[in-house]
Amino acid sequence: MRMQTTGGKTRRQLYEDRLRRRSLLIAGGSTALVILAIFILVPMAPGWEKVQKSFFNKEVFLKTFPKLLDAFLLDVAIFAWCAPLIAILGLAVALMRDVRAPALFPLRIFGALYTDIFRGVPVVLTVYLIGFGIPGLGLPRPWNSPYIWGSLALILTYSAYVAEIFRSGITSVHQSQRAAAQSLGLAERDVMLFVVLPQAIRRVVPAQMNMLIALQKDVALLSFIGPVEIFRQAGVFKSLLANFTPYVGAAVIFLCVTIPATRYADYLMNKQNRERS
Repeated sequence: MRMQTTGGKTRRQLYEDRLRRRSLLIAGGSTALVILAIFILVPMAPGWEKVQKSFFNKEVFLKTFPKLLDAFLLDVAIFAWCAPLIAILGLAVALMRDVRAPALFPLRIFGALYTDIFRGVPVVLTVYLIGFGIPGLGLPRPWNSPYIWGSLALILTYSAYVAEIFRSGITSVHQSQRAAAQSLGLAERDVMLFVVLPQAIRRVVPAQMNMLIALQKDVALLSFIGPVEIFRQAGVFKSLLANFTPYVGAAVIFLCVTIPATRYADYLMNKQNRERS
């Protein structure tokens, strides 16, 4: 029996459209109510005027925001030279953990130890240990720079997480594809390079995007060992002006960068899920 259609759509499609519109209206209405409640109830708090003056001072915001943007360029620069090195080292560690030749078993042990250690130690602690420890050896300039060793701390830590994401992509490629490639005469190295890696990397792009977003934020941790990037600059302004508004300005800058990147990562994830279904 053929289903009846209206305007080119089946009854089922029309029903789903109504449900979708209803869900959007409910979600929009509830969100509007929550936002309205915040704007009405928060200013009624007894200490709102003091909080507004300390955190949302318009004059301080306009005065410090341009200089915070200039400091943020250093965050972008550190991110720009760390991200490709993290990707390279993370992929290398993932390949170490996937080697199957008995003679290369020490590489598997090294890869496992590397990921266990750097995923187990908090990133801020790694920044302190490397950022203060290595320059403490008395190295000459520029090798005692906190920019170098702070960046190295981020690279080592994030490479461990990136390696595990790459490894999950590698293991997600079915073993039958490796066997089929080997039956065609491809060496193990060629199987990994031309069959496994292209699929694995494509599958983990959304997860790696989330790591890039986290890295962009954690660059601010380098301020603890000296570099005057946006977080440290906001702290300088807070001390000079006795006001916390510069921290709000720094948060706004981070949000302007991370929210579009997060939405793009979600788009890639949803696209990937649609392709699989």
